[in-house]
Amino acid sequence: MENTLIKSIRCEVTMHWDVRSVKPLSGYRIYVETVGGKKGVFDLKPYLDHGVFSELRDVNYFNQVAIVFGAVTWPHEQDIAPETLLAEMHPIDSELSCSEQSGA
Repeated sequence: MENTLIKSIRCEVTMHWDVRSVKPLSGYRIYVETVGGKKGVFDLKPYLDHGVFSELRDVNYFNQVAIVFGAVTWPHEQDIAPETLLAEMHPIDSELSCSEQSGA
């Protein structure tokens, strides 16, 4: 019987809605770019009075926004569902100015 070597292949699958870049902005908004090329601003103000999202009112915590497995997430596991992000994001055709991206 022949020895068979089975190789494990790591395959990363990205979806068109996966977030590749996120930056906190002023006014509880985030700038988002998806793998599929969509760019826009998502306003979290409507969510701040609901359950776990109330913690995002702390600007220092809000600014800790990150990407985990293609999703916009905060350290205590608050996240935005991809379908919500795409449905409610205000599209932007070009990059925001440096002052807007820095939250000024």
